Amino acid sequence: MHSVPTWAVAGFWGLVSGSALLLGAAIGYFLRVPQRLIAAVMAFGSGVLIATLSLELMEEAYQKGGFDSTGLGFVGGAAAYTAANWLLARYGAKHRKRSGEHQNQERDAVQRGKTEGNEAGDDNSMALAVGALLDGIPESIVIGLSMLAGGSVSLVAVVAIFLSNLPEGLSSAAGMRKAGRRPAYVLGLWAGIAVISGISSLVGYSVFSGFSPEVVAATTAISAGAVLAMIADTMIPEAFAVAHNFTGLITVLGFLVSFILSKMGS
Repeated sequence: MHSVPTWAVAGFWGLVSGSALLLGAAIGYFLRVPQRLIAAVMAFGSGVLIATLSLELMEEAYQKGGFDSTGLGFVGGAAAYTAANWLLARYGAKHRKRSGEHQNQERDAVQRGKTEGNEAGDDNSMALAVGALLDGIPESIVIGLSMLAGGSVSLVAVVAIFLSNLPEGLSSAAGMRKAGRRPAYVLGLWAGIAVISGISSLVGYSVFSGFSPEVVAATTAISAGAVLAMIADTMIPEAFAVAHNFTGLITVLGFLVSFILSKMGS
């Protein structure tokens, strides 16, 4: 019996973590999940991801490439995400993770051609789709990169990304439902992102397996910086808008869970 190629394993685990987006979207669209619960799960997922960035990604990047590659990549990834996120906000994707009426209001504004003074098209569907890609791809590439060291996936990274993807899909789909999006659009969007997540993990392993440790370190740090910027720009604001003073505590609990998982896996 032939063993499964490592690149296929990378793609599989990327698909597994990305499937949480589709699962969360289905729950958020078809079930009336309380906004406080959505916010709590979002805060918890933020803590899980922050711990993974701190304990797994940045440490791994530093060990492979030192301060230069890690620092430049980290800031560069955050800057690239921030610039792309700013541009998408002008086209109606600023509140893509919000579960309340924000997406509905933003869609109406774009249809009037008045979103922050932008004279863009009459719908923000494309911006929402690109925004979902922007949020999901860096996380998935991380899974593929985690396999470069020993050929086995970092289960801590997979669990962390899965736990963070679930509230992302849930919150965004709940907001899309209130904005009048049809089920086919919402589920089709997140199913596509889940597939692209698998492809991104596969690419993360296949493309960078032949590069130097410094390049791998910089790429890992770029992904980490982009993910941290995403947490600060989209996940934490959504959680705080509803959970308020409990956001910090719930985020800390998520961090603790990820910390325990990392120690169990070491």
